[in-house]
Amino acid sequence: MAKILDKPRYKCALSAMQSVQGMNRIIPVLHSGPGCAEKLSNDIGNSGYFSPNIYPCTGINERDVVFGGVKKLDTTIDNALKVIDADMYIVLTGCIPEIIGDDTGEVVDRFQDSEKPVIYAPTAGFRGNNYRGHEQVIDAIVDQYLKPSDQKVKGLVNIWADIPLQDPFWIGNIAEIKRLLQSIGLEANSIFGYGSGIEAIDKVPQAEFNLLISPWVGLESMKNMEKKLGIPYLHYPVLPIGATETSKFLRTVASFAKLPKKKVEDVIEERERFFYHVIERFADLFLESRVMSKQFTTVADSLYSLGITKFLVNDMGLFPGPQFAVEDIPEEYRKRIEEEYHDLNYGIKADISFETDGYKIHNAIREHDYHGYPYILGGHYEKTLAKELKAHNLNVSWPVNERVIMNEFYVGYEGGLHLLEDMYSVARQRYN
Repeated sequence: MAKILDKPRYKCALSAMQSVQGMNRIIPVLHSGPGCAEKLSNDIGNSGYFSPNIYPCTGINERDVVFGGVKKLDTTIDNALKVIDADMYIVLTGCIPEIIGDDTGEVVDRFQDSEKPVIYAPTAGFRGNNYRGHEQVIDAIVDQYLKPSDQKVKGLVNIWADIPLQDPFWIGNIAEIKRLLQSIGLEANSIFGYGSGIEAIDKVPQAEFNLLISPWVGLESMKNMEKKLGIPYLHYPVLPIGATETSKFLRTVASFAKLPKKKVEDVIEERERFFYHVIERFADLFLESRVMSKQFTTVADSLYSLGITKFLVNDMGLFPGPQFAVEDIPEEYRKRIEEEYHDLNYGIKADISFETDGYKIHNAIREHDYHGYPYILGGHYEKTLAKELKAHNLNVSWPVNERVIMNEFYVGYEGGLHLLEDMYSVARQRYN
């Protein structure tokens, strides 16, 4: 009997077109059916340099299933190069061409002498979700475009963290991570977000190391770059939110980069002083027990579920209810991620479920005793459940339908304060 997956929090691998879109002047060329881009691009803030509604696409149909779609792909790439002003073209494959056996790589190879680079990534839906598709795009750039560099720029570090658009805070987070690294003397480079594009991509091999901020997404790509480009990597598995984790993050990065300890500690001391100054000003709010829920639950991918859990427990002394990581994490990563949920201050351990089925998630939340109003930090799907349980609810993860997020961020010291502003603004509405 077929299994029904209720309220999935991810899309198919072809949604890697959003990762491509997160790079300035880099254009996806879709080898897929005509409706894929429309179905996969329903997020606010997805316009960018080139709208998904006008991506070059082969629009393959029933006839192409019989005779193949390689001729259409050849024509589509050729015309895209002629009429679209871009710095790189990344061909992404949907399910149909990979099922019927179209040799996309062979077609792309014909354009290797083009003025602008053309590469491809296999992103059929059956290959995985958009988290895997994101890795496929990075690997395509590494394997088909980048070359090792003998010239290393001192202090240059590549940032790999948020998945564009899947993470609603990706623009602000990347910018804040850059500022944090620059504050301790490093030069930050990201191929996604503001200042990205072909120039940022070309700088990747010149970095002293890669910095991956993620529980698991991108880890295989880091290993691939270490092998093919000779770039070592630092894997930091927790999104640093608030003072405790951000200070730990900066010390870890500084140690890996062999930076002067005093300068780093001076930066941390100043940033913590301001963070706790603001917290002290609102101590009466944070200590008012009737305002905030006694327990909280996160329903998000592990990057946010883990980062928010660590912050609310370690910095704010809140107690975790059941937590849910929803991006269908491969089995080999789960034990290590679970250990992070058990590594909290005061000996507290958070129960984490690696669950993709919204029906099961909602039932588990209903069955848990929160000893009062729950606080649910999740996606739009939790809105109705929150009303049913009379819970506080903040939309922090995909899908985001409750708010417009342009340049807000939750990462770092400032990001922790932003998260508290959002959380307590929701909580206070119950009494005002």
